[in-house]
Amino acid sequence: MRFVWAVASFVIAAILIAGGIAQRTVFLGPNTERAELGVSADQPYTMIDGEVFNKLPGVQTLMVGGSGDIFGAIAVKEDVAAWLADSSYNHVTLADDGSITSTVVAPTEEAPAADETVQKGIDAATAAGLITPNSASPVGSDLWTDEFTTDTGSMIRKMRLPDTMAVLIATDGQNPAPSDIALSWAIDNSTPWAGPLVVLGGIALIVGILLYVLGIRHMRRSRGPRRRGVPPLPETQPISVGELDAAEKGVISSGTKKRGRRSLIAIPALVVSGALLSGCTADAWPKFDEPTTTPSPTPTVIVPEDQEKPSVTEQQAEKILDRIATTAAAADSSLSIDVASTRLSDAVLAARATNYTLRATLPDVPALTAVPSKPYQIIVPEAKSGWPRTILAVWQDEADTTVAPRILIATQNDAWSPYKVSYLAQLEASAQTPNLAPAELGANLVRPDSSLLVMAPDQVAGAYADVLDKGATSEFAASFNLDVDTFLPKITAGRQQQLDTFNTTAEGQTGTLEFAARAGASAPVALMTVDNGAIVAVNVEETETSKPSVADAVIKLDGNPRVTALTGVTQSQTGFQTTYSDQLFFFVPGQSSGEKIRLLGFSSDILKAEVLP
Repeated sequence: MRFVWAVASFVIAAILIAGGIAQRTVFLGPNTERAELGVSADQPYTMIDGEVFNKLPGVQTLMVGGSGDIFGAIAVKEDVAAWLADSSYNHVTLADDGSITSTVVAPTEEAPAADETVQKGIDAATAAGLITPNSASPVGSDLWTDEFTTDTGSMIRKMRLPDTMAVLIATDGQNPAPSDIALSWAIDNSTPWAGPLVVLGGIALIVGILLYVLGIRHMRRSRGPRRRGVPPLPETQPISVGELDAAEKGVISSGTKKRGRRSLIAIPALVVSGALLSGCTADAWPKFDEPTTTPSPTPTVIVPEDQEKPSVTEQQAEKILDRIATTAAAADSSLSIDVASTRLSDAVLAARATNYTLRATLPDVPALTAVPSKPYQIIVPEAKSGWPRTILAVWQDEADTTVAPRILIATQNDAWSPYKVSYLAQLEASAQTPNLAPAELGANLVRPDSSLLVMAPDQVAGAYADVLDKGATSEFAASFNLDVDTFLPKITAGRQQQLDTFNTTAEGQTGTLEFAARAGASAPVALMTVDNGAIVAVNVEETETSKPSVADAVIKLDGNPRVTALTGVTQSQTGFQTTYSDQLFFFVPGQSSGEKIRLLGFSSDILKAEVLP
């Protein structure tokens, strides 16, 4: 019976081991599947939808073949289509039946032509190596979440692209895009039961060998003579002690040899099992889910039902802001307003134009607040799919706490334009940044005339300008939290000091010095906070006007080299007017909060100086 069980164990072992080996050899399927995209039309661009990449699950590998330079970019599908709206292109999509199709899309609109000033800035930035010389080239667009280039004539890129994204393929935007494009997917051909089958087969083999050995041992014992009794010894044949010791030693020696031979029988089974298991990889074993950690609670942010997705990702925003910082730094060092105009706008650009003029003639004039580079502590993109779209960012130097934190707003006007910083200021040391939505959710812009706040964004600049002129007597003073406002005391003290200096030169009897503030030319920008308030950036312009009050009197610019440098004169019979530009960031609470408007940060720079007519 032992032989029957041994044979059964051998058969089971053979079946299990053969099945495990067959899963890794004969029945092992392919590990990839390839699909040619079939792009045949000669167009400058090829757009591949994310659905095409997700035709099959798993890691996607994009393979592009051509000659020379090849460019690829990843972006939101709608952003790629918007960027291509002024050009014809190949559009690769996934049909309802699962087939991959390619069609040619005609232009739907014309990109806005750059005016003379913008083109001048583009030429200057191109000469500085900050942007591509070809305006039609997709290289460096702020729309791309990622981009990659090669000059080897072939490109292989692995990715996991969701359906909402798309890939753009091109060369230089003028020559035809590569037509040899294919996709491949990694197919899961793991055999998780191959290893267990081989192990079970090895165990069955060892069991069979043991049963076989036991069967042989039992058979040998059953064939020996059966002792019926101990025969009597002859009286004339005594057994000596020496013979008895020899006999005992012989038995002991014989028994040792038999056990040594039998112990070697199990070695082949162990060798066979080890050899089989050595060829099994991790794919030949079952994978069990790793234990998941309990997530820590985070503050709940209620997203409005109609809110769109963020216009950029946090990583994309950091890359955009880093590009802006690089261009601004190059412009600040070269004093090139043309280069600055490619990444700065509105109040920020106007203040730098004056600063560059002053620094060209007055070396002691310091540069303005620099646009910081990454990393940023807070990034809040606007939740919007169209244009214009906005980014708010807060930066702080983690290595040097003496450097004032900075806050900025950057805006992109259309799909073809780069993001430009329109507001930049230093945060007050005591400023508490309101609760802002995370970058992965974004936030909505508040309408300029919104009645949801304690004051509409388009009224904040004018109201605060009145407070600068009248102080606590202003009708709007009660709307602002002046206890935490450090800008107003600085302006008030500075005006008084200038007035005292003006009067001590006897000009008080022959001239007048007046101060006034008004809403600036830059439009306000308001981004909603989590608690239904908004961070509002506004522009206020302050003027200092000095005029003679008697005939034949003149206004001299003693001790004011900046106005002299801007006007080109040292005195005037009509007087001077100097304008300063203030960039101010406020937290404007919601109507039902009961809070006051709070100043968060400010920047004040000379804007212009002119001789009065």
